[in-house]
Amino acid sequence: MDAMNCPKCGGPLQLDEGKDYLVCPYCTTMHFPDPNADGVRVLGGESADVCPLCKVPLVHAAVAGRRLLYCERCRGMLMPMGALVTLIDTVAPTARRLPRPADPKSLERKLHCPRCRRLMDTHLYAGPGGIVIDSCSGCNLDWLDYGELRLVLRRE
Repeated sequence: MDAMNCPKCGGPLQLDEGKDYLVCPYCTTMHFPDPNADGVRVLGGESADVCPLCKVPLVHAAVAGRRLLYCERCRGMLMPMGALVTLIDTVAPTARRLPRPADPKSLERKLHCPRCRRLMDTHLYAGPGGIVIDSCSGCNLDWLDYGELRLVLRRE
């Protein structure tokens, strides 16, 4: 994603650490990009971390006010461990659903951590949605494939 310009003055928008929006350093306008079809607000700016599937740099993004890294190619998400639970509590606090069965073949894949490059642990997520996630306990990160966040947050 190329740098975005301020809709008010045309200056280059900047992303500050921890913020889920962009700011113009000239006129101080805050810009909140519209969420895409996945509910992700892509903030842009490549990170040093690379998608474990596509091998392209992940970009900064936000979901429900929580910062994460996002692959614009495969639409996977990299987030700190514990962020998924916070998102569930924020977005769907009253949702109760029965988990759908996970595909056993999805437990066989091998992904490497975008940060440390070690093999990630692939396991069934114990919460709602019946999804398989990949985790790196050394870096304290979880990887969710496209659509998995939606399955976890979906209200039944």
